[in-house]
Amino acid sequence: MVQAKKIGLYVVVVFVLYTIINSPDRAADLVQVGFEGISSAAQGVGDFMTELVN
Repeated sequence: MVQAKKIGLYVVVVFVLYTIINSPDRAADLVQVGFEGISSAAQGVGDFMTELVN
C-alpha cells in the first residue's frame, strides 16, 4: 500500500512539472483558481463563525 502511495505521488509530481513546463500560463491560471477557491471557503467559514457568535 505504501508503494502505491509513493508511485501515485511521483505520478502527480511529474504531471504537475510537465504541465508547468509545457504551458506555464495555464498552470498559473489553475493556481489562481485554486487560491480563489481557498479564499472564498475561508471567507465562508469566517462569515459562518461571525453569524454563530451573533
